[in-house]
Amino acid sequence: MTKMKDMTQIGKALYDEISQLIEQSQQQLVVQANSTLTMLFWYIGNRINQSILQNKRADYGKQIVVTLSRQLTEKYGRNFEEKNLRRMLQFAEQFTDKEIVATLSRQLSWSHFLILLPLKSPEAKLFYAKSVATHTIGVRDLRKQITAKIFERTTIANLQNASNNPAVHNSFKDPYCLPFIFLRVTKHLLEEAF
Repeated sequence: MTKMKDMTQIGKALYDEISQLIEQSQQQLVVQANSTLTMLFWYIGNRINQSILQNKRADYGKQIVVTLSRQLTEKYGRNFEEKNLRRMLQFAEQFTDKEIVATLSRQLSWSHFLILLPLKSPEAKLFYAKSVATHTIGVRDLRKQITAKIFERTTIANLQNASNNPAVHNSFKDPYCLPFIFLRVTKHLLEEAF
């Protein structure tokens, strides 16, 4: 009976270990596929932008995107509809550094990038992209951060950071919190001095 119990425990441990290996591999495949797809979309947008810019004609650009979209959609599916090609163009225009895109594409999905595209400030785009990468937040939480204006609030808080302490920089998202905190710190320091 004990031998049977030991075999069951060994079998369970082996099953758990192999299951974990499979799940890790599946996750790696998802990350790799997402990164590859995001880079493909950047390359497509970049290439179309180069083609349009060489001819410097807006009408030509519109026509080539429509024609190219029809051809690609017919052969490769809905990912290459005109609306999506235009997003790829925007993506390559707004994220011009291929190395930054390659790095971010390992942590951000195409959906994350689509949420960042409407933002006006390049600094805001990079701030939110780094936030997604650092905190591994999903699309829904990214939308919440943008709606809550976390970038703007952090920027204001950083401006109010009188100490210029790098450890405090980008730590506060609410500018109203800083005076309160620094008042308490100052009061504490004054009490220690006397």
